[in-house]
Amino acid sequence: MSEDLIIENCAPTLAGIKTGNMFNLKTVDGTDVIKETRQLNGTLRKKGIRVIPLKTTEVFSLIYIYRPEFLKKDLCNPDALRILENEGYCHKNPENYIAQLIERLKVEGTFPHEVGLFLGYPPLDVEGFMKDTCDGVKCCGCWKAYSEPEKAMETFQRYKECTEKYCLMHKKGKTLNELTVNVTKQV
Repeated sequence: MSEDLIIENCAPTLAGIKTGNMFNLKTVDGTDVIKETRQLNGTLRKKGIRVIPLKTTEVFSLIYIYRPEFLKKDLCNPDALRILENEGYCHKNPENYIAQLIERLKVEGTFPHEVGLFLGYPPLDVEGFMKDTCDGVKCCGCWKAYSEPEKAMETFQRYKECTEKYCLMHKKGKTLNELTVNVTKQV
């Protein structure tokens, strides 16, 4: 996995301002996603980041980079819990929820819309998207916002600026490890 790809797709998570990001990694002959994931976890774990492949096919791997402490806090939200329970999730802990998400990605023909909860999106926006992907949308950016459009727009801008700054710093020589903020004690 190239540092460029991770930084372009996950800068807000690396910076400690977002719960998680997902991206597709093209599977090329000889790509050992498990080995690469282990190596990344060895580097990023001490900074409060986890990396896991959510789904792997012959063509791609869906990679999830997240901050477990942030996810734990996000999933304690009563609205998030209600959404997950309505979708059949159980075992109220983040690791089990992730395992259930992985299983859903394997067996379902469509992408599970509750995935926004794993990325730190507001539960009311995730719920709005699940009800109707078009009706009630107040603004769009990293996700479709159905509530608090001003707050969503500010967040979209923060993520965009963060990604631009991180890409620039990486281009100037900063490594993935140097760009990853340690927020393990600040949550």
